[in-house]
Amino acid sequence: MTTLIVSDLHLQPQVPEVTEGFLGWLQQRAHGAEALYILGDLFEAWIGDDLLDMVEEDASGNAALAVELATALRRLADDGTAVYLMHGNRDFLLGHRFATAAGAKLLADPALVMFHDEPILLMHGDSLCTRDEAYMAFRAQARQPAWQQQVLAMPIADRITLAASLRQQSGEATSGKADDIMDVTPAEVVQVMRDHGVRTLIHGHTHRPAVHDFEIDGTPARRIVLGDWQPGRGWEVIIDSDGRPTLEQIDI
Repeated sequence: MTTLIVSDLHLQPQVPEVTEGFLGWLQQRAHGAEALYILGDLFEAWIGDDLLDMVEEDASGNAALAVELATALRRLADDGTAVYLMHGNRDFLLGHRFATAAGAKLLADPALVMFHDEPILLMHGDSLCTRDEAYMAFRAQARQPAWQQQVLAMPIADRITLAASLRQQSGEATSGKADDIMDVTPAEVVQVMRDHGVRTLIHGHTHRPAVHDFEIDGTPARRIVLGDWQPGRGWEVIIDSDGRPTLEQIDI
């Protein structure tokens, strides 16, 4: 049996082709897998698990999308595939209620997982981009429980406005940053892998799918970067029955 890892689907009502492609992928590809790991940014934005209660009054379609995805993931889990969710920089407010509805378990970031006696470190990847000081400052704030509770206590309309504002600010900030600032910091990668005693790291976030081979303290190491999903194509890492990971682009 294989394990599948994906990241950065950024699902949203405005791009139904990706949602349809992912739902088809769940039925045809993920069905029968031993486990599915989603390493953050399943949704383009997440304003709170109470979204699951708002299908009738939510004209945006986000609530209906949330219920549809939870139902599809629950079906996969009920059929025997273990489902794991990690927070991304877009859906860091994803909570236990959605995870329960989806039949999934929330993962810490980073998460050290054993695949057939081989330890592999799983991350979303945004914490590795330490040269982006403005984003790192926001990330530190947004991961504080008190800040999250304050946001979740806001009326739903205010949260929708806040999410839209944050996305706009992120887009404007990204357009003015150099590519290397938005990519991972190599020294941070080495340090994190050294701290966890691993030689394989899998992450997303940067939307730069690739396999990077290098050395840590004279020992071969590998960093596998998942790509984001767009209409017509997605990215997955397949871990086979021997624990070997392979990055693949897929048609959806």
